[in-house]
Amino acid sequence: MERGPSVMDMNRVKQIVSSPADIPVYYNGVSVWIDGYNEETQMVTVHLRDGRLHERRDVPAAELEEKETAVD
Repeated sequence: MERGPSVMDMNRVKQIVSSPADIPVYYNGVSVWIDGYNEETQMVTVHLRDGRLHERRDVPAAELEEKETAVD
């Protein structure tokens, strides 16, 4: 069972980056990896999960979404 997407904040971005788990993160509905972040600007560097590293972009943390899976 899935819950709706939740908007990201910098604390959650830092947790995801430091986690060994594979946590699904989306930008505009597209699955992305988080490469880094800047707390001062609240920007996050991401790339598509399909491996296109050359397509990195900086996006606002608030525009990232995490789809959480509920535990039964």
